Amino acid sequence: MNDQHDHGALGDAEYAEFMELAAEEGFDLEDVEGALDEAGHGPLPVLAVVGRPNVGKSTLVNRIIGRREAVVEDRPGVTRDRVTYEAEWAGRRFKVVDTGGWEQDVLGIDASVAAQAEYAIEAADAVVFVVDSTVGATDTDEAVVRLLRRAGKPVVLCANKVDGPSGEADAAALWSLGLGEPHPVSSLHGRGTGDMLDAVLEALPEAPEQSFGTAVGGPRRIALIGRPNVGKSSLLNKVAKEERVVVNELAGTTRDPVDELIELGGVTWKFVDTAGIRRRVHLQEGADYYASLRTAAAVEKAEVAVVLIDASESISVQDQRIITMAVEAGRAMVVAFNKWDTLDEERRYYLEREIETELGQIAWAPRVNVSAVTGRHMEKLVPAIETALAGWETRVPTGRLNAFLGELVAAHPHPIRGGKQPRILFGTQAGTKPPRFVLFASGFLEHGYRRFVERRLREEFGFEGTPIHISVRVREKRGRKK
Repeated sequence: MNDQHDHGALGDAEYAEFMELAAEEGFDLEDVEGALDEAGHGPLPVLAVVGRPNVGKSTLVNRIIGRREAVVEDRPGVTRDRVTYEAEWAGRRFKVVDTGGWEQDVLGIDASVAAQAEYAIEAADAVVFVVDSTVGATDTDEAVVRLLRRAGKPVVLCANKVDGPSGEADAAALWSLGLGEPHPVSSLHGRGTGDMLDAVLEALPEAPEQSFGTAVGGPRRIALIGRPNVGKSSLLNKVAKEERVVVNELAGTTRDPVDELIELGGVTWKFVDTAGIRRRVHLQEGADYYASLRTAAAVEKAEVAVVLIDASESISVQDQRIITMAVEAGRAMVVAFNKWDTLDEERRYYLEREIETELGQIAWAPRVNVSAVTGRHMEKLVPAIETALAGWETRVPTGRLNAFLGELVAAHPHPIRGGKQPRILFGTQAGTKPPRFVLFASGFLEHGYRRFVERRLREEFGFEGTPIHISVRVREKRGRKK
């Protein structure tokens, strides 16, 4: 199995058989190989982009991810929801954590830059430190350098706003930071970003440091996530049967993610706590941003996300955002409704309706109703987590999958569009954790049909508690049929 291409989850024989099938159907084998590689990859290494406000971090992130996804505006501190993006350079894929999202001078600029950098660095395998070369190194920059030294992660120094030869000298002055060679870049014009990204690839490990579940008998990692004050810390204390975490009526009293080894149902688990951050009124926006940065960091480290939702309140946009984050990170998921014991009949009825409408997209996640305060139903948490992990690791052999796809297509063909009827020709599950499928089709499959295929896959094979990725490759028109 140690040849150039890792076949993802396909064994050698299965792989050979599959490639033969692809050749018969007239697919470009390199394209097929690429599709399997892409779907078979494990968790991606994480790159954090850190630096002071207005040094051009978001512009640089856009350059790296190659699309205008990070919002860039001239006024500092433009907030947005996402903090992680997928990127690819020179055929290698990785994730980017962008800390440019929220930058108001509320904690005092140094403190807020430091706090952001700290969360991001914690989640990352390597760091790009962006400095404005026209300004030179400031005290804030020096503070970030100290953080980086402490963290000991590989760092690539990016001297931004070098728009021409005259700027090169400014960039060279940054050798003084002691972080090695400054890479002169103009993120606005794209100048020098290629060389910088080459340096990034050298700094990034092939795969992130934690390898999932490879430590035999190592405790499985659970991130307890949810918006501030839904009771994450109380739940953790209940589970740990002692006061491990400060619990306070004030929303967001937990500052640092606490990793706890906790025994539940006879098994030891590692809980990565990600509670909200202390909020003062004028800190509202910032705290949300930190909370999402911190949640992203915890989810990256975990295998299962237990999403805690306050059953006594309506399901909020923030709840949905947190769920989306876990789904996009491809983690197994359990939804726990806290404070269930406080509900009256009427609220229960409305909550059920809300779950149907607001959480329909994760109907596959196991649900538990708990009370963090009284400890009610806590014993149901473990089976739910185990179910979700089992779904996350499930793999369907290619032969069985194709028998299923054949029946599916025969019974429910794709609707005819423009006189053509696209067909799924064959497919394979190239990866697990989460399950990733590649389907090969004769034409474009529309969104509704893909959703239908996912629903049927779940009905047939389970996949409870895990997101499923389905990518579709369409055969090029070449008429090279033998």
